[in-house]
Amino acid sequence: MKKDQEDTLGFVPQKDIVYNKLLPYADKLDNESNIILASIKGNLARAVHLRELWPGVLFWTRKLSTYLRLYGRKFSKEDHVLFIKLLYELVTIPKLEISMMQSFARLLINLLKKKELLSQDDLELPWRPLYELYEKILYSKTEHLGLNWFPNCRAEASPKQKMLNYVRKRSVENVLKTLVKSCRLYFPVSATQEMLDEWRPLLCPFDVTMQKAISYFELFLPTIMPPELHDKGFKLWFDELMGLWVSVQNLPSWEGSLVNLFARLANDNIGYVNWDPYIPKIFTRILRSFNLPVGTSQMVVPRYLTNSYDIGHVVLWISSMLGGVQNQVQKQLNGLFSSIASFYHPSNNGRWLMKLMKLLQRLPASVVRRVHRERYKKLCWITPVPSSHRLTDQDITDFVESMKQPVLLAMFSKTGSMDAAQALQNLALMRPELVIPPVLEKTYPAMETLTEPHQLTATLSCMIGMARSLLSGGRHYPEGPAHVLPLLMRALPGVDPNDFSKCMITFQFIATFTTLVPLVDCSSALHEQNDLSEMERELCSASAEFEDFVLQFMDRCFALIDSSTLEQTREETETEKMTHLESLVELGLSSTFSTILTQCSMEIFKVALEKVFNFATTNIFETRVAGRMVADMCRAASKCHPAESLKLFVPHCCNAILQITANEDVLNEEELDKEMLWNLQLLSEVTRVDGEKLLPYRTQLVQILQLTLRLRCKQGYTLACNLLHHILRSTALTYPTDYCSVPGGFNRPLNQYLPIKDWGRPGDLWNLQVQWHVPSTEETAFVFYILDLLLQPELQRLQRYAQGEQNMSRDDVLQSLSIVQHCLLGAGCMLPPLNGPPVTGLVHSMVSLDETKLFIGVDYDVSRENYREAICKVMRQLLHYILEHSEDDTKSLFAVIKIINDLMHFKGSHKHEFDSRWKSFTLVKKSMENRLHGKKQHIRALLIDRVLLQHEMRKLLVEGCEYKTVHQDLLRDLLRLSTSTYSQVRSKAQSVLFNALGTYNFCCRDITPRVLELLEPTRSDVTQQQFKGALYCLLGNHGGVCLANLHDWDCIALTWPAMVRSGLSAAMSLEKPSIVRLFDDLADKVHRQYETIGIDFTMPQSTLELGLKISQSGNPAPSINLPSEQELEKGLTLQQAKNLDAVQKYEKLVNDLLECLDDRNLPWKFEHIAIGFLSLLLRDDHPLPASAVHFFVRSLNHDALIVRKVAISAVAGILKQLKRPRKKMAIIPGDVCGVKEVEGLVAGDRPGNNWLQYHADTLPRTDQDWDNYRFVEKTHWGYYCWPKKLMLYAPLEEQPKDLTPEEMNESEKIIYEQFSNPTFISQLIEFLSLEDRKGKDKFNPRRFCLFKGLFRNYSDAFLSVLKPHMERLAGDSHESTQRCVAEIIAGLVRGSKHWSYKQVEALWEFLIPLMRTALSNITVETYTDWGTCVATACESRDPRKLSWLLEMLMECPLSGEGGSFVDACHLYVLQGGLAQQEWRVPELLHRLLMYLEPKLTQVYKNVRERIGSVLTYIFMLDVTLPNTLPTKSPHLAEFTERVVSRLKPLLEGEEEIQNHVVEENGVGEQDERTQAIKLLKTVLKWLMASAGRSFTTPVAQQLQLLPLLFKIAPVENDDSYDELKRDAKTCLSLMSQGLLYPEQIPLVLKVLNEIAGSSSWHARFSVLTYLQIMVFYNLFTMLSNEQAVQGVRAVVLRLLEDEQLEVREMAATTLSGFLQCNFLTMDVSMQTHFEALCKTRLPKKRKRDLGSVVDTIPSVDLVRRHAGVLGLSACILSSPYDVPTWMPQLLMDLSAHLNDTQPIEMTVKKTLSNFRRTHHDNWLEHKQQFTDDQLVVLTDLLVSPCYYA
Repeated sequence: MKKDQEDTLGFVPQKDIVYNKLLPYADKLDNESNIILASIKGNLARAVHLRELWPGVLFWTRKLSTYLRLYGRKFSKEDHVLFIKLLYELVTIPKLEISMMQSFARLLINLLKKKELLSQDDLELPWRPLYELYEKILYSKTEHLGLNWFPNCRAEASPKQKMLNYVRKRSVENVLKTLVKSCRLYFPVSATQEMLDEWRPLLCPFDVTMQKAISYFELFLPTIMPPELHDKGFKLWFDELMGLWVSVQNLPSWEGSLVNLFARLANDNIGYVNWDPYIPKIFTRILRSFNLPVGTSQMVVPRYLTNSYDIGHVVLWISSMLGGVQNQVQKQLNGLFSSIASFYHPSNNGRWLMKLMKLLQRLPASVVRRVHRERYKKLCWITPVPSSHRLTDQDITDFVESMKQPVLLAMFSKTGSMDAAQALQNLALMRPELVIPPVLEKTYPAMETLTEPHQLTATLSCMIGMARSLLSGGRHYPEGPAHVLPLLMRALPGVDPNDFSKCMITFQFIATFTTLVPLVDCSSALHEQNDLSEMERELCSASAEFEDFVLQFMDRCFALIDSSTLEQTREETETEKMTHLESLVELGLSSTFSTILTQCSMEIFKVALEKVFNFATTNIFETRVAGRMVADMCRAASKCHPAESLKLFVPHCCNAILQITANEDVLNEEELDKEMLWNLQLLSEVTRVDGEKLLPYRTQLVQILQLTLRLRCKQGYTLACNLLHHILRSTALTYPTDYCSVPGGFNRPLNQYLPIKDWGRPGDLWNLQVQWHVPSTEETAFVFYILDLLLQPELQRLQRYAQGEQNMSRDDVLQSLSIVQHCLLGAGCMLPPLNGPPVTGLVHSMVSLDETKLFIGVDYDVSRENYREAICKVMRQLLHYILEHSEDDTKSLFAVIKIINDLMHFKGSHKHEFDSRWKSFTLVKKSMENRLHGKKQHIRALLIDRVLLQHEMRKLLVEGCEYKTVHQDLLRDLLRLSTSTYSQVRSKAQSVLFNALGTYNFCCRDITPRVLELLEPTRSDVTQQQFKGALYCLLGNHGGVCLANLHDWDCIALTWPAMVRSGLSAAMSLEKPSIVRLFDDLADKVHRQYETIGIDFTMPQSTLELGLKISQSGNPAPSINLPSEQELEKGLTLQQAKNLDAVQKYEKLVNDLLECLDDRNLPWKFEHIAIGFLSLLLRDDHPLPASAVHFFVRSLNHDALIVRKVAISAVAGILKQLKRPRKKMAIIPGDVCGVKEVEGLVAGDRPGNNWLQYHADTLPRTDQDWDNYRFVEKTHWGYYCWPKKLMLYAPLEEQPKDLTPEEMNESEKIIYEQFSNPTFISQLIEFLSLEDRKGKDKFNPRRFCLFKGLFRNYSDAFLSVLKPHMERLAGDSHESTQRCVAEIIAGLVRGSKHWSYKQVEALWEFLIPLMRTALSNITVETYTDWGTCVATACESRDPRKLSWLLEMLMECPLSGEGGSFVDACHLYVLQGGLAQQEWRVPELLHRLLMYLEPKLTQVYKNVRERIGSVLTYIFMLDVTLPNTLPTKSPHLAEFTERVVSRLKPLLEGEEEIQNHVVEENGVGEQDERTQAIKLLKTVLKWLMASAGRSFTTPVAQQLQLLPLLFKIAPVENDDSYDELKRDAKTCLSLMSQGLLYPEQIPLVLKVLNEIAGSSSWHARFSVLTYLQIMVFYNLFTMLSNEQAVQGVRAVVLRLLEDEQLEVREMAATTLSGFLQCNFLTMDVSMQTHFEALCKTRLPKKRKRDLGSVVDTIPSVDLVRRHAGVLGLSACILSSPYDVPTWMPQLLMDLSAHLNDTQPIEMTVKKTLSNFRRTHHDNWLEHKQQFTDDQLVVLTDLLVSPCYYA
């Protein structure tokens, strides 16, 4: 078969869609696809040659993507490579507009999808063009100024809008990301090194570029390479990046990207990367990233919540590291799951649950994918996993075992059972014998229980997923199939009318199992065949119950139907439609019943048919709810075996109907009797069967139709129309007729064929034997006979009515229309599509834009009348008649609109039905597929469904989208309806219109002018309804075409000015809120969807060469020859003309909008809309016309705030357009400083980058120095390594000179004149210093951009005009004036980047005093603005240019003059400036630290907090990263030592540390101790601030402070404590969560050990809480160090015997937690230790005098005995949800102490009551673990009198 195909095609297809071979007309497809492919190749090559990007290339690339949908990759490898290369060239055309780029990119992704088809030898793609494209769009330099509109967020959008925009921006981003992912496989070998050279210089951890570089690495680095090339691949970067990841401790934002990269690397190179040294670290970090709540006090560093890892990648990483010789990962995984297992218990819930559930759901899927790849996948060019590292059977068993417990717990989770069900489905594929039995054990009891329905739904949904694994049993689990019948029988009670969700899941369950099992009674085979195995004999005897099952199921369904009749469920008044729930039940019922009957043997079917027939004919049902369900069941029966069923139903129904209608009056009754309706309904449903089986009954059926179609009663004729529709459909459509799970059905004798061997058998794609129903000539004749008989007269009658020759009542018209519509729906696939001449002249193209035709199995019969055209003609006449004579007949109009829609689009199936069926197909496929073996092993019914979907898809695409005159007429009619009087008619017509506009090519160009006519202000005959209709037509529907905003100059140039001008129309009234809202929506939609439209459509030369290659390729040879020389010339001139035309249209549009704005009568709303449109028209590749510049500059002083805002943004953008380019030159960093860079990677502060840092003594102080000084503006250059070429600005004399008015162009002059004008400026400043929204205003970056642009383009030209204003503003302490001056100053400083030394010096002479004044007036409202101002001014600027500012800020921030608030603000502003400078100002940081150190004993809280933040920032630079030299900035260790020595007095004394409150006047020198306490308060603020912000935690230094913190921290959670104690507690909590390096663990334990021996019990208590959190957050690192584990255990056991009761109890809790997360194990030695302690004898109670004081100090013996009891209790409580083997004995031990003295008795009681509470749910299971004697004791204990005492 393959060979034949190759001969027909002439090439070996890469991979075609297999389902095409199963279509009934499969033999015609090879020729058809070749013709289409040849025309695509020919036209695409031609369009490329003629340089016609639009419409030519775009049109034919779309055709190519349709080809992919229809035939898959059915072309030769050569073509495949050429297509990819061509599209790659197209995507990376430099100035391509975004929408085209996306469309090409999507196709390219699709072409690259199946990576096994093309190896790296076949295809190589460069990486740099993609990087440039990605950089241009994602890190656009001009987007924030509004010079580039990507489909993304706009300014000032509502929050909901912001969400939408976020999604749209993401859509471009996601397309690009997916594109890079698809291409990176084919990057050249040298790419890795080139990428490292490109992005390594950005790796500065203090800078935002770090995130950028790491995400580039994650996205671009190739990881699939043959092993011999690994040296050029990941080995170049692995150690470096892994070192970086291991050494950062506080999740920075880029850590997630690194994890994603490592996960991908692991997955692509299983067996080639040695992960072993990193495994404990990896698992510790994974566990941390779940953010689980641990320990008693809950403080989470906020940072950890946002930057956690992506679960999908974590799962990939884990599953890729499994296996190997030692399989170390599996051990860690066991640890991971045992430590988090209890979080899965249904009683626990929290925001972390979603992550844990995702982990559970995805991990098995990932392992299944890996096993599939290692064992079953076809080999291709990608290197396979080496056999040493493949997963062995033992590995898989271990994996499944480790996941079993959490999955079984998660089945009943609060988030639903779906995650667990998916996990179980995948686990059961690998090891059914391990997973299915425990689930069955939960399922059987759940089916019996009546009180807990949620258990039933959960267990059933899990069983559904595992159905195929259960049935196929296999050698490991042969007893699986035996469970099927018991499960099915017990599921029946679930069909329960009172519980909807139970009912639905039961239907799903029964349907799933019956699809997989032939319901055939095989019990007779037991006597006939002797070669059956034991299991098969069991199944044969069990299968005798099938008949019983089917009948019982039907009884259940009948009961369900009886209880859901209308009379029972509704009051009289309610609606008669089905409710949503009822329709779902109906669907479930009918599909389940039809599945059961499909799978039945003939014997069982006959019994069932008999039963359903009796039920249907002995009762009469109402037709709305119950009737539909019964009719569905009957339809299911007749579908399975039409001949047998029709024999019963058709005669019965026909006779009943004929008898009732024998009486003439019935035909005219308004209300028919129920029997008549029910029989009609029944008949209309049972005729939905295989067409040829209907033919014997045609005379009866036609007779009934003739009788009932003209019934007076609406319900009656509607049912008759349904009957008509179904008869036509059954005979006219092409569809498969059998869905049975085995081809050929089960009606063969048992001795030839034994059905039980086919349980759970998948369909065989290569031998599906689909039975198709293809209309025979007889059936076709019958269809046209009915049309002639029934449709023809209706059409004639309607035509006479439309011509005014005959009167008809509205009801009659409606009835006729209904018949017409149902005929069209029934026979639609036989009627050829509307035909006619195409509409020409809409677009000009030199390439043919013809449509391709597909064959869908119908040969249209040209000799018969084409009813589609006839209906079309009559409908148009009727429509015009109704609109003129009776426009209020809306019902008929609705019907006409529906018919028009079907005339255009209906070829036998509807698009929305197809979409929903495609969706449900994928859902069912997912729930039933076998991911382990792959190879499309789906069940047969599913495969047949997929083939049918392929056929339907061809039907939907059959006609193509050519726009013909017929369509034009229909669209114009729809437009007329869309602007008619009644709003419902309008909205229905509009949705059909939008649907059509999206279908036909270029029709919008034809319709738009007609819509705009109605908005013309000159027309006086437009009604308000027409006006509104027209606006709605422009607006479009959600997700459809929006006429107001097509990406095309021709359209926008028409619609935008028209929308603005419509404000002058007579029909427009701003009084109507609906019209106002419409205009708002329109403007909003334009702003939201506008993307910058291209002006430059140039094709690069390289693309043309590829076009040539395509046109020369053969097989199939392109259908069109290359264009001639003249045509090529013409193509070139056309391309130039098109570019020019685009520019002219752009300028015309701008001028039209300006012209509208000049009109005095334009209402303000439209003025704002026009200004909004204008602001969208700024671009970065073409300057704005001068008239618009003038307008925007004038608008800066407009009265309306909203206009001023737009103008500010616009002028900032215009200034960017006018910016003069500066000259740059490449320099070698070594030359500047004379230091040679060392070989290898050395980052950080090194001699080679010392010259970049700030040195106060070598600053440039003269013109000469300043000119020749090398300023490096970007902060990250030089930190990690130097770029290949460092580009710096050339000296001043080589740069362009400052502008003089004579040299300026028109736009520059306009701006210059206005801003030099003092009145303009004073007006502007007045507006800028107004308050907008009180308390909400912030520093406005747009205004900053405006001033920056002014001072950058015109240097200091406007400074003189602005100076007086700035001085005035700075002196005024009002919020808005201060903000205004801050914005100007920031703009000034940043704009002075290229000023000469003279200008700069003068600038600072003016600014420094000004800022001093302003900063002394600082207020609560303005301090953030000043912080932003200084930070903005310092951003990306060389610190040596800003020396004046930095020195001023450093003067003395804590002068204390303005009170504590001003001090705190000064520090804040200073920090803002220094933070921007990162690592380049060590000298200033040293000075600052020296200044601050003596002042650390501040009294004021706000100053303390600010100092803490500043310290964090100073020490942030002290990082210990790999390959990084120690910083020159201050070092943490030295500082900590100095601080600790000052805190000595507190460490020595034993007395409690109180917070000393100092009176203000006691200035006298306080003692050391008080000073130390004040110092400590500041230090605590610093520790808290740095917890989540620094990269590495200085553990060694923090340990010196630990004893002190433990001493202060309170034990209870009480907010009334003073600040000092609260802070100490917070610090402990944050420090305990820190990530520890392995070498730090012993140090920490040593300190904790010392504190555990401290005299304060508070400290001992806190050690335990600290340990709990520390161990959990560093679990695997600790576990990998045996000594550490023993150390922790020793501390806990020691504290169990503490003299203080609270400490003992806490130790018990801690121990129980450690046991629960498997950090410590419950071993014999521990058990004996506790049992020994319990046996400690207590001293006899002395007879005390009643009056004497009770001795309060517990004896040592009591403590020890209590410790033993607590130990046992901890062990018992450590497994709350199961009963391990050692548990019963311990419980017995405990019970012996029930009557001991307090506190022992209390402990025992608490333990028992907790045990009872946690084990209560599953007590039935847990009981099994105890012996009878133990149970007696236990029952006694749990319900003993002392329990209530």
